[in-house]
Amino acid sequence: MGLRARIWPGLRTRGVVLEVAIAVLSTGAVSAGAATGDRGPVSVAVFAALTAVTFLLLLTLRRRAPFLPFLLSAVLSVLSPAINGALTPLSYAVGRYDGRWPVRCVAAVAGTVVVAQPWAGGEAGEQVSRWLGGAVLVLLPGAVGVYVRTRALLLAALRDRAEKAEAERELLARDAVLTERTRIAREMHDAVGHRVSLMVLQAGAIEMAAADQDRVQQLAGQVQTAGRQALDELRQMVGVLRAEDGDEAAPLGPQPGVADLPTLVAQSRDAGMVVELTGPPEGAAAVDPVADRAAYRIVQESLTNAGKHAPGAAVRVCVERRQGELVVRVTNGPPPAPADGAPSGGYGLVGLGERVRTLGGRLTTGPRLDGGFEVEAVLPT
Repeated sequence: MGLRARIWPGLRTRGVVLEVAIAVLSTGAVSAGAATGDRGPVSVAVFAALTAVTFLLLLTLRRRAPFLPFLLSAVLSVLSPAINGALTPLSYAVGRYDGRWPVRCVAAVAGTVVVAQPWAGGEAGEQVSRWLGGAVLVLLPGAVGVYVRTRALLLAALRDRAEKAEAERELLARDAVLTERTRIAREMHDAVGHRVSLMVLQAGAIEMAAADQDRVQQLAGQVQTAGRQALDELRQMVGVLRAEDGDEAAPLGPQPGVADLPTLVAQSRDAGMVVELTGPPEGAAAVDPVADRAAYRIVQESLTNAGKHAPGAAVRVCVERRQGELVVRVTNGPPPAPADGAPSGGYGLVGLGERVRTLGGRLTTGPRLDGGFEVEAVLPT
């Protein structure tokens, strides 16, 4: 570690030059006071030694421990009043670099008394002049030092708060992006995954109906239709991801809801599933749009899971309106034969749970005693 780092830790070259300049100017002020005959009863040699000590104190301890050189300079000022010139920068240093108020008060009283020299006596006007000089040489620089320190601490606190706020904004923005990505991924899983699952079921039905050309053509057309719908929905999702501020809105269609469940069930029946739908009574009160869309996605994901894990099993979809609630229940019976291990990411039911909890509802899923499976969601409306 170099000499500069030991004496002035953390200071750059500019700060070191400033410290040297302050020490030189203060020592010059002390020497000027001695030139006017104010060095007191000490000899020239003694005064030169006192001046050298003052210079070293100013140069080395003004920032690191300002109270110590201030007290030593105050003691030396008793021997030679010319040393009073060093009290001004040291008084500022105590206020600026030492935050302890007891230390500041002791320095203010000691410095003012040393400059005023009440023991010297004299006329009243002369004593008042010395006390005013003490206030100017000691109290005023100390007050300026306190102000500068307080302002620096305030700016540092504001800067730290601004940095924390900026970091918090970045975290919130990142969280918002992650949440939106999760939402879009869930929508893609629910919509596109359902279409692809229907295509898989229809492809299996084509294989079983290979001898019936009319049936094969019908199922092939349904596969094509499901594929086009899956591509359209995927294109809409990607359009949302690519859209930026100022760009034209991505081409989006209306979001499906409970009213679209008959179409969803019909598509599943066309794919070979046995599905029974019991919907809300005619004339029922309107459902909140978010709950309406969530109910559709719950039924869609449940039908997808039933087609994957219980192919050939009968499925019953029931939608009920209660007081302030929308109840969606999807139940499938045991599969006639073991499933063929259709691939599954395992996130379908997890996504449904997150969707329902976000709305403040309840989701219950689990196997039935007869070997089937049931999904029940209660959504507030």
